[in-house]
Amino acid sequence: MKKAFITGIYGFAGQHLAKELIKNNYEVSGIDVFYDTDIEELKITSKKTGYSLCDIRDKAKLNDIISTRRPDYVFHLAGLIKAEPNLIREINFEGTKNLLDSIVESKINPRILLIGTAYEYGIPKELPIKETHPLNPTGAYAVLKLEAEKLNHNLDIVYTRSFNHTGPGQITGTVCSDIAKQIAEIESEKKEPIISIGNMDAQRDFTDVGDVVKAYRLLAEKGKTKEAYNVCSGKAYSVKEILGIFLKLSKKDIKIERDEARMRKSDIPILIGDYSKIKNLCGWQPKIEIEKTLEDLLNYWREAI
Repeated sequence: MKKAFITGIYGFAGQHLAKELIKNNYEVSGIDVFYDTDIEELKITSKKTGYSLCDIRDKAKLNDIISTRRPDYVFHLAGLIKAEPNLIREINFEGTKNLLDSIVESKINPRILLIGTAYEYGIPKELPIKETHPLNPTGAYAVLKLEAEKLNHNLDIVYTRSFNHTGPGQITGTVCSDIAKQIAEIESEKKEPIISIGNMDAQRDFTDVGDVVKAYRLLAEKGKTKEAYNVCSGKAYSVKEILGIFLKLSKKDIKIERDEARMRKSDIPILIGDYSKIKNLCGWQPKIEIEKTLEDLLNYWREAI
């Protein structure tokens, strides 16, 4: 049986990836910095995974885990998007270096998938964005993701440029999950039937997390070493469009208010990716429609609240 190892196994995408791999006959293990047995998704995956509580900055412990597990495939999902700058660097760059160093020191040569971000492209010069687009990262997260890709370990690594993704299990702090949670609170009468929204014009390429983790598995199995692949839907939706879909799914009449405090203009007004490279290589393409994705996310929050 193929052995897979996931960093950030109990994060949003990590939980879904663990189930995708288990379904495809992988033996799954991984690390994360937390474990919450109250989350149903974690209960499901934890029964079938070798989980270790480990901070990726803890090189000694990471070395021990990697040398013990000796995986055939490594999926590096651990990372921080919003935090104090030094912590973002410690996790996203130093943590990646620790992982790659541990693999080298364990004298194994697994296939490694490093998860990157569409924000490594920066402000688009052309749409849809292909993998040949110049890299001009915006924000610390994207900058450090690109720096980590340049680490030279002579390992079998495949890179992704992952665009926005959403679905059940996504925490707040993202536009789709924030709206879904508020609607669930309104429906349960824990919140007044008002949603405050800032900039509704920014457009993003959203993919269902279920489609995303299938792409990750296929890229680990078939991707070409040292090449990058977009993981995206090829469609862009504005916040206004996302909100409109949610309002149709809501069981309550909801008033929308524009919040001037949130009216920050996006540095990147629109992101749309081109997934033809992964489609041509693996036959992958997104299958789950945005309406289904948002309904699943809303139902997740309904159950949680």
